[in-house]
Amino acid sequence: MSADTTGIEQFIAHTKQELRSNVNVDAAFESISSDIKRSVEEVASLQAKGKSVVPELSYSAVRDGTVSAKDIEAIRARGCVIIRNVFSRKQAEDWNSELGDYLDTNDYLERAKEKAGLDDYFGDLKDAKPQIYGVYWSKPQVMARQAESMAISKRFLNRLWDTNAPAGPEFDPDLDYAYADRTRRRAPGDTTLGLSPHIDAGSYERWVDPAFQKIYQKIFSGQLDQYDPWSAAYRTQTREFASPAVSSMFRTFQGWTALTEQGPGDGTLEILPIANSIAYILMRALKSDVPENELCLAKPGRALGIDQEWHPDLMPGIVPIQTVEPGDTVWWHPDIVHAVGNEHHGDEYANVIYIGASPACGKNKAYALRQAINFQQGLSAPDFAAENYEVDFSQRATVDDLTDLGKAQMALT
Repeated sequence: MSADTTGIEQFIAHTKQELRSNVNVDAAFESISSDIKRSVEEVASLQAKGKSVVPELSYSAVRDGTVSAKDIEAIRARGCVIIRNVFSRKQAEDWNSELGDYLDTNDYLERAKEKAGLDDYFGDLKDAKPQIYGVYWSKPQVMARQAESMAISKRFLNRLWDTNAPAGPEFDPDLDYAYADRTRRRAPGDTTLGLSPHIDAGSYERWVDPAFQKIYQKIFSGQLDQYDPWSAAYRTQTREFASPAVSSMFRTFQGWTALTEQGPGDGTLEILPIANSIAYILMRALKSDVPENELCLAKPGRALGIDQEWHPDLMPGIVPIQTVEPGDTVWWHPDIVHAVGNEHHGDEYANVIYIGASPACGKNKAYALRQAINFQQGLSAPDFAAENYEVDFSQRATVDDLTDLGKAQMALT
């Protein structure tokens, strides 16, 4: 979508009127909220008992095709999963050290002071800036993205979706384009750099974009029981508002790879593990107590915020992930609410490389071709603020570091 916000408030008001004309909002929201609240209570109860909420798989089960139907059902219900041992602990720890050296050798922190404020994606959230480093092309990041074990994991995740769509398969689950993202390195003891609950990959667009409206048609008509979060139809056709850090790729899962041990209390990922919880958020914004020209916390070019004022029934279900080890990966559906804990009470850094699953489709290939140019020049990935730190960084990955698989993922073959 265009970055021009002229007339956006009138557009929102008109869209809300149209959506309301097809459904009894109060009745639909009551039904949806009742269903979601039961799921939230279940999550909160499991958390209170110290039980794991996010489903877990071993990489070996994924690789060997032995994941059980019960586990797949749990992933589809929760909208998230931990795949353990995608990389060895030693490999992840080596990457962690190498990435730290890359940042130090190239004086990243000093350079970053000169470009403060370029990335404003999280600006309206209560806790605005986690320790996310705007580098994309370090060798550890590139090696992790193109690893065969990562490709196998992403094929498994992509196949959890129903790719059937009116115009033919929405995407190819077996080929995944690389989506270059950043890295997080959160210092122990940090109490200032959390990230409030939010959803990425679309904010106000989820109500006003025609493709999003088709994705959520059953929700907007009050038929939550007929909504399938795993139907890919129209998912690759959405148009997001142009802004730094708003993904131009369709990701079946957002995700990251752990470089250090981290879990509850370590200022790491928190999640609302309910795959269809987006229904509550969408219908809540249509209720009469929300100003006509607003959609609760949805604003163009920003993360879609979730808070106590507008979404009180969801908040108790936002829980920290269980402890993960170096080499484990964490994945979540693009409609899942997630956050970063406000305080890091642990003794070690909580470090990750962000790697999502972005299967082959027209939308993703178009972005991958643009991204390949930036990679070759050392520029920031196209979706992100043009900080361009790595243009003259030493030890930056180049095309020579790519395997055949890596080149295909980068649309260079």
